[in-house]
Amino acid sequence: MAKKKPSSAHAGLIVRALSPEDWPTIEALFGRNGACGGCWCMWWRRERGGKLWEQNKGASNKRAFKKLVTTGKVFGCLAFSEDQPVGWCCIGPRADFPRLQRTKGLDTNWGERTWSVTCFFIRSGWRHQGVATALLKEAVEVARANGAKELEAYPVRPKAAGAGDIPAAFAWTGVPRLFEKVKFRNVTPPGNSRAIYRKVFRHRRRPVARATCGTDKARANTSGTTTKALSRALSVSLSRSAHGASNAQHGQGPPGNVIA
Repeated sequence: MAKKKPSSAHAGLIVRALSPEDWPTIEALFGRNGACGGCWCMWWRRERGGKLWEQNKGASNKRAFKKLVTTGKVFGCLAFSEDQPVGWCCIGPRADFPRLQRTKGLDTNWGERTWSVTCFFIRSGWRHQGVATALLKEAVEVARANGAKELEAYPVRPKAAGAGDIPAAFAWTGVPRLFEKVKFRNVTPPGNSRAIYRKVFRHRRRPVARATCGTDKARANTSGTTTKALSRALSVSLSRSAHGASNAQHGQGPPGNVIA
C-alpha cells in the first residue's frame, strides 16, 4: 500500500536550528546526490566555479561540508515530520559565502553583520506545502538571535510573467513570493540581473528604570539600591542573551518549533 502524502506541511512539522550532531540527518536528507549534483551545500562556499567546482563536487564537497557542520561552523535550519527530515535551509554571515562576491548582480553594499539565506532543499513529496516558509521563519530568528543586522536573499525570478512554477532544481535559492510572505523587501537595483531581497532587524534597546520617589531626599536614599538592582538585572539579561544566541547557533535547548 502506497504511503499517503501529507496533506499539509504544517501538520506536526518541527523546525529547529542545526547542531553539530546533525551530520547523519543532513546525510540522510541530501542522499547520494548531495541534495543536487554533488553540491552538498558548498556552491556559495567555493570561491569559483568552472574547473574548481568540477574537481570538488561530490565526495570532496561532502567531506568539506561534513567538517564544517561537525565543528559548528555552519548555520542552518532543519524541518522534520516526526523523525523524518524533510527540509533544509542554509543561512549564515555573508562572509561565509565568498562566491556571492564573484557572482554578477550580487555584489551588494554589505557589512560584517549582514547575513545571507543561500539555499533550500525540500524532500520530494513535501514541496509546495509550506516547508520552505516554515524554514525561512526559523532562519530569520536564528539570524536575529546571533546578532545579524540584516538578512539578504537572492531568489530566482521567472523569466516571464505568468510562466508558472520554477522547477525545483532551479529554485534552490527560493522564489520572490516566499520572501515576500516573510516580509522581506525587494531591494533589487533597476536593471540588475539578479533579484535581491532584504530584511532589516531593528534591535530594541531595553528600557531603563527610573526612580519615582517624591522628594530629593528619597531619591538620594534609594539611588544606591536602585543602581545595584539595575546592575544585577543587566548582568542577568546579558547572560541570558548570550546563552540564547549560543543555543540558536548550535541547535541546543528545546527540540524546535512545532508548526500546528
